[in-house]
Amino acid sequence: MIAITDCKKNAKVLYKGEPCVVTDYNHFKPGKGGAFVRLKMRNLITGLTFEDTFRSEEKIDTPDLAYRTMAFLYKDGNSYCFIDQESYEQAELDASSLEDVLPYLKEQVEYTMLYWGDRLIGATPPLHMVFQVAETPPGVRGDTAQGSCTKPATLDTGMVVQVPLFVNAGDMIKVDTRDGKYIERIQK
Repeated sequence: MIAITDCKKNAKVLYKGEPCVVTDYNHFKPGKGGAFVRLKMRNLITGLTFEDTFRSEEKIDTPDLAYRTMAFLYKDGNSYCFIDQESYEQAELDASSLEDVLPYLKEQVEYTMLYWGDRLIGATPPLHMVFQVAETPPGVRGDTAQGSCTKPATLDTGMVVQVPLFVNAGDMIKVDTRDGKYIERIQK
């Protein structure tokens, strides 16, 4: 069990018997009465988002989560198949469980899989990933009005990111998967 005041953003908690992740944390200290905490949480199984208010002295359970590394194999309809490289065990997740990870799915790339008991409930991509720029408008010198020096680029997975003007179609770039932002161009 952990104190409610320790449930910061991205903390995993067990709420009403199901694992949840904290998406927003607000601590209130009114002039009269005790302090309280309002947590906005997302259920890791159903994906539903909800809020609840707790007294600051309350405690909440932590879920028994396990992490395993698995590689993405293929997409079959609405499900995505992953394989454990050591035991060759395969597991499938549906698109709703992978909503945040879909733009980063590439075959043979290893992802951190989240298990609750023996049930697969989510995936996390590597911190940085390399993608090929499939399409981007040409960068023309002088197109920096208002200090804007970026342009949209469509990557090989279909994701669109803002890149500097010197990036061209066919270039390999590194992207931060936490916020989906360009990091650097990779030299061939």
